[in-house]
Amino acid sequence: MAAVSLSVSTVKPLADRVFVKVSASEEKTAGGLYLPDTAKEKPQVGEVVAIGPGRRSDDGSRQEMEIKVGDKVLYSKYAGTDVKLGTEEYVLLSEKDILAVVS
Repeated sequence: MAAVSLSVSTVKPLADRVFVKVSASEEKTAGGLYLPDTAKEKPQVGEVVAIGPGRRSDDGSRQEMEIKVGDKVLYSKYAGTDVKLGTEEYVLLSEKDILAVVS
């Protein structure tokens, strides 16, 4: 079986899928206590690095995506598929799993 080398530029989401770079999780609490790796929650905020062409409607035309590359988004906690490329963490999810665009 051949090894596949993946990078962000080689990943092209299909349909209404979105490829998001996960933001770093908090290292310490508001009170100043440092959190161990086992106590950290999975981040729900990230930056969109690639989007698919959009979902097909019933008549066969493509529906335009509401988000664009570079948007910072808030997504559902257990949504998508986690992908690790090098040292960076990404999540591949459907557009419907994105809850909001964060400014």
